[in-house]
Amino acid sequence: MVVLVPGKSAWAADVPVPPENLLSDRGAGKISAADKDFVIKVRLAGLWEIPAGEMAQNLSENNRVKRIGRSIADQHTELDLLARNAATKLKITLPNEPNEDQQGWLDEMESAQGEQFDQIYIDRLRAAHGKIFPAIANIRASTQNDTVRKLAQQANQFVMTHMTLLESSRLVDFADLAAAAAAAAPAAAATTKAPAQVLSASETGSGEMSGANMGFILAALAGGLAVGVFATKQLAGGRRPGYRNNRRTRYYGG
Repeated sequence: MVVLVPGKSAWAADVPVPPENLLSDRGAGKISAADKDFVIKVRLAGLWEIPAGEMAQNLSENNRVKRIGRSIADQHTELDLLARNAATKLKITLPNEPNEDQQGWLDEMESAQGEQFDQIYIDRLRAAHGKIFPAIANIRASTQNDTVRKLAQQANQFVMTHMTLLESSRLVDFADLAAAAAAAAPAAAATTKAPAQVLSASETGSGEMSGANMGFILAALAGGLAVGVFATKQLAGGRRPGYRNNRRTRYYGG
């Protein structure tokens, strides 16, 4: 594994690392529909970000992007294991393939190369991480289940690291990020007026959930709303035949 993150000894003394050993992980406590949806979204994130990181090794010509892709893919492999362990403990059924939007992003990356690939890769991942970030905080602050609480804390550390790695590419357009956040504000404000009841994506059929901005934010990790957040250059060239099928077999077991 390529490690791009400094060890604990390199952190400034005033930046604490949350002590995970103080959190219990017994599956104890009421689990809500939002909790279940969160675990599913963590799984879905790995199902597209792991193959995207692998693509970076072949389609990027930028060594920094290659290293970022390798590191994020490896770290998502670890996070995916944590999500699957939590799902087993809580009896949550997880998907084994990315959703339609995520597969579309992977196809988009597959059709590009070089600088074109780099921009698409950085844009898509940074958009998704930026939107899930507040959702993780909401789950961490509100869940009654200790296993979900610990997974949210762990996921928070991964997401912060990945945002920093993606930004280190110097390809992130922060003006676009600010515009996207501003555009999302009315929708986020509207969801706060919804009833406290929360429905999972499978129950609503649309990935929309009420309460605390969850409908807008959690969809980003699974892939609902990040499409179109960033403008990318017109793709050139055709897709490489067979690559998608090989990708499915390698990562999704099908």
